[in-house]
Amino acid sequence: MGEERGPGGAVHLLCLAASSGVPLFCRSSRGGVPTRQQLPFSVIGSLNGVHMFGQNLDVQLSSARTEDTTVVWKSFHDSITLIVLSSEGGHSELKLERLLQMVFGAMVLLVGLEELTNIRNIERLKKELRASYHLIDSFLGNSELIGDLTQCVDCVIPPEGSPLQEALSNFAKATRTAFVSLVVSGRVLAATEGWWRLGTPEAVLLPWLLGSLPPQTARDYPVYLPHGSPTVPHRLLTLMLLPGLELCLLCGPQPLLSQLDPQLLESWWQPLLEPLRASVLLGPGALPAGFPLHEDILGLLLLHLELRRCLFTVEPSGDKEPSLVQRRRLLRSFYSLVTSTHFPPEPGLPEKVEDTAQKAQVPRACYLVSGPEEPGTGWRLVALQVGPRRLLLLLSPQSPTHGLRSLATHTLQALTPLF
Repeated sequence: MGEERGPGGAVHLLCLAASSGVPLFCRSSRGGVPTRQQLPFSVIGSLNGVHMFGQNLDVQLSSARTEDTTVVWKSFHDSITLIVLSSEGGHSELKLERLLQMVFGAMVLLVGLEELTNIRNIERLKKELRASYHLIDSFLGNSELIGDLTQCVDCVIPPEGSPLQEALSNFAKATRTAFVSLVVSGRVLAATEGWWRLGTPEAVLLPWLLGSLPPQTARDYPVYLPHGSPTVPHRLLTLMLLPGLELCLLCGPQPLLSQLDPQLLESWWQPLLEPLRASVLLGPGALPAGFPLHEDILGLLLLHLELRRCLFTVEPSGDKEPSLVQRRRLLRSFYSLVTSTHFPPEPGLPEKVEDTAQKAQVPRACYLVSGPEEPGTGWRLVALQVGPRRLLLLLSPQSPTHGLRSLATHTLQALTPLF
């Protein structure tokens, strides 16, 4: 699992103009909580300087490790350089690389690519980037979501899926909007086909953005789509149907927010009030109440790598150790481990030469015991891949290692109909 340095480690994120090295912002967190701590300018200059020195010699410096810190550099469009330093336990290079991709995606989402690649006024850009701070800080915190790492859309399975999906599709037709979804605390509950066709990273960023914003009855929010429309803004309309549940429309000039009057909303969603309320209660549980899971399961992550959707929950047996924060940390670290070292590259990601050469010997399952290896101790982690689905489970120390693959197989079979 890598070196554990505990939850008190710090993460520092630096954004600089690539050509001049001028810092645009610095965001920090400690133990998953945002802080005002800033790195000394000398450290920022040194980190950027060594990266630029390598570039001048046609050497790409992507990462480095010290005894207690991992550093990752990444340049975007030869205009923006992002640097992240982490002393938190379990932060692999894969996690930090994907963090930087999400951060740049968030910058494009709220500022637009043109402003980032054609910097005319540094001070004005600094002010515009403040709009992205709240979203970026949520990536540095102890989020209940995992799409930032998996690059799949966090989902929740509604207790009554068909009526909600039918109502959503009919509502989209009535408003002449192809991109409509229902979002519960940053997770997609249901969406139109158009919404599911959104590319990465906006498919992950849009619901995550809603989960990071303060509650509002309605919003008319300008956004750029980093993949689909990075230079021309769209409108993200949101309407709160219930506390924690928002109806989202991604559209152009029409419809106006004023056209979505209460009577229109009531005619579509009032008949489905009970299923909507039940869906809000799911929250981090992600699965319908009463879904059959083995009593040893403390957390799970299910990914459909072709649909780019995932289910992530650490709610089962919530009264047992470890804490929910620690469960999320364990599953995140295990995902990074199996993705970077064991399983084949995910669809859409570039393959390494050694990956191509070893295709004939691809593992389908692996497990890990985190902590003491004495009988009856140490959390069990098991991963299983069958076709496009990948399942990761966190299990209690009482779960026998010889039964891990069988338990994972039966769990995957039960979850497969969900998506």
